[in-house]
Amino acid sequence: MRRLDSRNMLGSLEQLAEQVTEVRRAVEALALPEKYKQASAILVCGMGGSTLGAHILKTVFAEQLSIPFEIVNNYHIPAWVGKNTLVLVASYSGTTEESLSAFSEATARGSLAAVITSGGALRVEAQKNNLPAIVFTTDHNPCGSPRMGLGYSLIGPLLFFAKCGFIPFDFSELGRVVATIEEFGEKFGVAASTETNTAKQFAAALLGKTVWYIGAEHLTGSVHAAANQMNENAKRFAGWFVIPELNHHLLEGMIFPKANPENMAWVLVESDRYDEKIQKRFSVTKEILAKNNIPFVVYSCAAPTKFLQAMECLVLSSYTSYYSALLEGLDPTAIPFVDYFKAALQK
Repeated sequence: MRRLDSRNMLGSLEQLAEQVTEVRRAVEALALPEKYKQASAILVCGMGGSTLGAHILKTVFAEQLSIPFEIVNNYHIPAWVGKNTLVLVASYSGTTEESLSAFSEATARGSLAAVITSGGALRVEAQKNNLPAIVFTTDHNPCGSPRMGLGYSLIGPLLFFAKCGFIPFDFSELGRVVATIEEFGEKFGVAASTETNTAKQFAAALLGKTVWYIGAEHLTGSVHAAANQMNENAKRFAGWFVIPELNHHLLEGMIFPKANPENMAWVLVESDRYDEKIQKRFSVTKEILAKNNIPFVVYSCAAPTKFLQAMECLVLSSYTSYYSALLEGLDPTAIPFVDYFKAALQK
């Protein structure tokens, strides 16, 4: 691990709880103009790991959000965004060009703009325009990868929207969040043997496979995050689908190509918090996978609430992708093709 993990991604995994604590202080200290609490819709703008937290929040709190909540992973914001739209621009580095473009458009329209970042041009522009800015230090993400700083990019927006009154979440509940992170960090961490460690077992079972994460309802954002982490950490082709939608088309895609049983594996994330109809769909889906000889593993969430289950999934998927990289003999932090792409764009 020490040889391959040259930038200490393990340190980032083990400091997820500290990320939560740090960003809490940043949001508590934030001066929030009253007009932000009167917004009629929420738009989160950002790319990659910077908005994985927003995807998790949107699905976990789908039935509790008091106003519409949308996410844009692009340069431009929708036409409906106006002066009463709360636009939170998320960029871990503060230099992401798509995020800066969206920020520029939001401020030009006079929207209720705010940012979450570690610095860069985005922080400078927010300060120049006297806009709310959640600024974190990245001290507890030693590898420096945004996808491993989800304590910042998940809990920061959560507390910001709670402070605005749009998500029913009390800051005192963070104690349970930290406890959940620590509990599952012990279960999936490096000290836990493979015999008892689901993350290590999954990494071994998925080795050499294209990976498809399957979730539903409140864990839709969680499987999205899991696939992104598998892409970047393990350099693995991975994606995600959602029940019940996949039952209406994807099941017929099991037959071809004929190499599917050798090349593909599914990770089904189950929950006792899913609607009973959804739980039944998972059971039948597994039957069809078995009929087509498609390998799959199943994880059943144990945490007691929807949000804590999302945190549980985050710890599991983070460690699974980390171990998957190591089993391939890869540095989990390095992203050579993303770096090449960004450099090529600058030419």
